[in-house]
Amino acid sequence: MPTALRSTLALLASVLAVAAARPAFAQDFPGTTPVTIVMTFPAGSGVDIVGRLLQDSMQKSLGINLVYEYRPGAAGNVASEYVARAKPDGHTILFGTAATHGVNAALYKKLPFDVEADFTPISPIVNVSNVLTINPTVVDVKSVKELIDLLRANPGKYNYASTGNGTGTHLAMAEFLAKTGLTVTHIPYKGGPDAVASVVKGDVCCYMSQVQAMIPHYKAGKVRLLGVTTKERVSAIPEIPTIAESGVPGFENYTWFGLFGPKNMNPVAVTRINQAVKAALETPAIRQRLIDTGNSPRYETPEQFRATVKADRAKWAVVVRESGATID
Repeated sequence: MPTALRSTLALLASVLAVAAARPAFAQDFPGTTPVTIVMTFPAGSGVDIVGRLLQDSMQKSLGINLVYEYRPGAAGNVASEYVARAKPDGHTILFGTAATHGVNAALYKKLPFDVEADFTPISPIVNVSNVLTINPTVVDVKSVKELIDLLRANPGKYNYASTGNGTGTHLAMAEFLAKTGLTVTHIPYKGGPDAVASVVKGDVCCYMSQVQAMIPHYKAGKVRLLGVTTKERVSAIPEIPTIAESGVPGFENYTWFGLFGPKNMNPVAVTRINQAVKAALETPAIRQRLIDTGNSPRYETPEQFRATVKADRAKWAVVVRESGATID
């Protein structure tokens, strides 16, 4: 065999070997397999509302279908563990929150994963405000101050709902109670729909609800909104004051939703999905719809989002410690 031919064949064999050694998904994403977004909370919850608003736009950007799979439980830990163990090819990702990647690390003594090391941050999607919500047939008050006075005069008499132990709604209320010195019994539910139903029916007096989940019931006159948890008023309900301006100076509490993959996720998939989120959030109709439901669109690069997760993990550790919140 001529030397030149042997050299050519050797070079070709080397190239093929390198190609074979590289993960196939690096070239194939998104291919023809749908991307499954594992939801940390049930259908009808805040994450579901936001996720569905982005679905069509992201499918067009990626050229592939998005499938939503619901694995609620343990404040998002069930879904988080599932994704942490998934293949890092970009076809299984998590719809996480500040609870799953901030609060839980501080609230749970032991998790079956590390919220930083075992995930690849892709992009946040929105900042989410909560709103202090009451059923006026249970506690007929018209302001945060009136509610504080009533609860202070009746320690332990009333119950409040949350979307589950360690969730943003739980921590927001726990922080509120800690700052005001109130005693109200915590009733954790399995997700937003059940918690919303509990306050609408009057099973509990109050609930620190995500704004988007409570607006329809507020407009229907079934509940009363007393104050939002963010520093500024929420444009979707501008008539509702902040809790800070209603008698609890300095109170500020919000959460975020965002997408994560397993650790060592295919970088091509990370970039493609991140850019699909960016395109969706830059679409005027989608931005306005998110704002109308009480959210603030939020885009970051994967590197910026990683820094957000690290900072929020430290922040929530302080909130958990100062509020005295526990898994009950």
